Amino acid sequence: MAAHGTVEKAAGRVARATAATRPPRTREWTPWIYLAPALVVLGGLLLYPIYQLGLISLFEYTQVQVSGGEPATFQGVGNYSELFGDREFWRVLLATVVFAAACVVSTLAVGCALAVLLTRVRALPRLALMLAALGAWATPAITGSTVWLLLFDPDFGPVNRVLGLGDHSWTYGRHSAFFLVLLEVVWCSFPFVMVTVYAGIRSIPSEVLEAASLDGASQWRIWRSVLAPMLRPILVVVTIQSIIWDFKVFTQIYVMTGGGGIAGQNLVLNVYAYQKAFASSQYSLGSAIGVVMLVILLAVTLVYLRLLRGQGEEL
Repeated sequence: MAAHGTVEKAAGRVARATAATRPPRTREWTPWIYLAPALVVLGGLLLYPIYQLGLISLFEYTQVQVSGGEPATFQGVGNYSELFGDREFWRVLLATVVFAAACVVSTLAVGCALAVLLTRVRALPRLALMLAALGAWATPAITGSTVWLLLFDPDFGPVNRVLGLGDHSWTYGRHSAFFLVLLEVVWCSFPFVMVTVYAGIRSIPSEVLEAASLDGASQWRIWRSVLAPMLRPILVVVTIQSIIWDFKVFTQIYVMTGGGGIAGQNLVLNVYAYQKAFASSQYSLGSAIGVVMLVILLAVTLVYLRLLRGQGEEL
């Protein structure tokens, strides 16, 4: 054992000596050298489509231009002026922000509550809950949306029968349709929050939670005063991720409301861009909506990175 420890110490001294003799500039560039292949692939897959999206948004590009009947004419910011002057765009943007916020808050509430529950139950119920949650997480969005439509079907769905609602149509009204989609989004999103927060709770020393319980703190007080502050870096990550995911929801809205609901009452930006680009063949306007969404999500990502840097400095 002593010889083994001596060898390990010698190896550590050699590694430190090698790192010390390496030029500082080389040490700075070493991580980027390893990341270069992945960055090249991601750059090719992301930068070129973004470039094309921005380029199309600056031209008049409709079905006529696609078929080669007329050349695309440069519009500059004309498409953006038309977009920002359209009241429907602002209505859809507001609906998207409110819907995404409701989804994020609901997902975090359900995920955090179940993460705490996982720490309170025995091994078998914990395993069953984890498997059920991961099954919901692994279900494709189009499959989950179809299943939820069947559950809430006005004629054959079991939910209306259990609640005694008769042939009530959940997708007919604007708010009820959004609520139904929200339920499906939360159902397929909460497992990520639950598993991540549960892993964070398990990393907290049990002595801290035991001390709070001995001091007479309730479960809500323990979460608010002990768990939440210690889990703040994790909560920041899952919150920003949920914002990005829920802001660009497409499949659930498109499938469950039939493309945006009656007279477009359940449109969100992703579905609105799809309708402009492919249903109306206004590809330039659809691209402009995509650019606006990209800018909003980039702003959220920058906030996310800033918060992560702040959390790293505090830790």
